[in-house]
Amino acid sequence: MKHFLRMLIQVCLYFYCKFLWRCLKFVMRKLTGRCELQRICYSTKPGASRTMKIESSLRDSKSKLLQTSVSVHPDAIEKTIEDIMELKKINPDINPQLGISLQACLLQIVGYRNLIADVEKLRREPYDSDNPQHEEMLLKLWQFLKPNTPLESRISKQWCEIGFQGDDPKTDFRGMGLLGLYNLQYFAEKDATAAQQVLSDSLHPKFSKLSKAEWEKKRMDKSIGYSFAIVGINITDLTYNLLVSGALKTHFYNIAPEAPTLSHFQQTFCYLMHEFHKFWIEEDPEDIMEFNPVREKFRKRIIKQLQNPDMALCPHFAASEGLINM
Repeated sequence: MKHFLRMLIQVCLYFYCKFLWRCLKFVMRKLTGRCELQRICYSTKPGASRTMKIESSLRDSKSKLLQTSVSVHPDAIEKTIEDIMELKKINPDINPQLGISLQACLLQIVGYRNLIADVEKLRREPYDSDNPQHEEMLLKLWQFLKPNTPLESRISKQWCEIGFQGDDPKTDFRGMGLLGLYNLQYFAEKDATAAQQVLSDSLHPKFSKLSKAEWEKKRMDKSIGYSFAIVGINITDLTYNLLVSGALKTHFYNIAPEAPTLSHFQQTFCYLMHEFHKFWIEEDPEDIMEFNPVREKFRKRIIKQLQNPDMALCPHFAASEGLINM
């Protein structure tokens, strides 16, 4: 009975707050002569703050047109904005900036949804050793990370040198499918120097901050390395979940003037891979069994950063320089 009453009170409060909000919107419209979309566009600076408010306003609207506008095809955005302006009785000649602002917001909103679909498609596609394209990507990953060391054979213990678990990497891609390979290759290709340095540090973390002589003076060496490729797949999973949960909206809406793309996602992976590596060294875990707690601590730190509406994950290497300048 108590549970039922609690639920009843929550439902009543929900509808009461919703009613009050609609009343407030009506009053504001009468006082300012502007609809909610106009007020947001004219009073909020471009970026995540504006786009997320517009997205929320459209989704919570009682108008079917506004509700569905967040999921239209990119080619239909211009027509959708015209329909919204007509519905709201807004003269585009008197309010030209509104259409421009709405278009920018909708491109980001629709683009984010499409990016999730693109990323999900890659994640669901399994690695196929009979697919020449898949095999070529895997071999290129080796070449980018170990340019001076030839791979003796496709099935080889050498794969462990770049952080795979066995002599055939295909089994390690099961969790993230092709997405894990795409991200690792992107990092290794677009910023070979940084990727090779992270790989080297993951194998020899105790020498990444101090000289060998300084470490030999220590009584106890507890600096622990990790498997580069496996951690890369794990960070791919982290980046994927940040995307799907919507946490990355803050970042993408602040750095992509239009629709965020797969390249933006891969650049974000590069940044997180780089930052996690530094975080791991700083945490100085006792052994590899502490990986999950360290990863969770890192995840919480990134989420906290992304809760700032002005946040844009700032890259520190060439693979992501485009994020700053867009």
